[in-house]
Amino acid sequence: MQRSIEPRKKPRQARAAATVEAILQAAAHILEREGLAALNTNHIAERAGVSVGSLYQYFPTKQAIMTEIIRRKRRRLVDAITLSLQAGEGESFDERLDRLIAAAIEHQIEWPRLARNLEIAEAFLPLQEETEALNQALADKIGCFLGHQGIGDVAVATMDLIALVRGMIDAAGLAGETDRTFLAERIGRAARGYLLLPQAAVKTRSMGHSKGIAQRRGSGPTHRR
Repeated sequence: MQRSIEPRKKPRQARAAATVEAILQAAAHILEREGLAALNTNHIAERAGVSVGSLYQYFPTKQAIMTEIIRRKRRRLVDAITLSLQAGEGESFDERLDRLIAAAIEHQIEWPRLARNLEIAEAFLPLQEETEALNQALADKIGCFLGHQGIGDVAVATMDLIALVRGMIDAAGLAGETDRTFLAERIGRAARGYLLLPQAAVKTRSMGHSKGIAQRRGSGPTHRR
């Protein structure tokens, strides 16, 4: 199984790299718009505008394609969190927290159904060691950030903060929210409330705006299964 999730070869020329990118983009679009059940190598190749033979030159299975998408998304997430914390050096804790939340929103909300389907796929892909390494890397970075604020029980606070931010972004994305500023304000209030920090001043939005979000979500919040 481990071999089937590894790419056959890496593209060395611009044309080959474009082919691989087209394959990955096609698979991502299918996962976002049609779901995991619709994903197969024939469909991916057709969507990418390449032959199935060309696809198999680089990826032996659809699992290998999903694995590459997951790995790329994970690298981008770690890079985004790292850059947000580095860019905020010298700023207040509130300002850096807002940067962190904004980076998470930018990474996660764009293709919410893709993210959800990839999480489902992770359950049957042999990526446990990589997942643990990713979680540890994120925990180390965010834990260091929280530790400088004197937050008690940093390990638990880090785990809870990651879950809080991820959960709210996932729910917003699946509900079709587009106002990232308003989402960031709400996540900021929730995070500060959990961390027992003074609430930063935020603009009060109209009840109609909040009501519209609730209506799009239906009768209740979206829960991760």
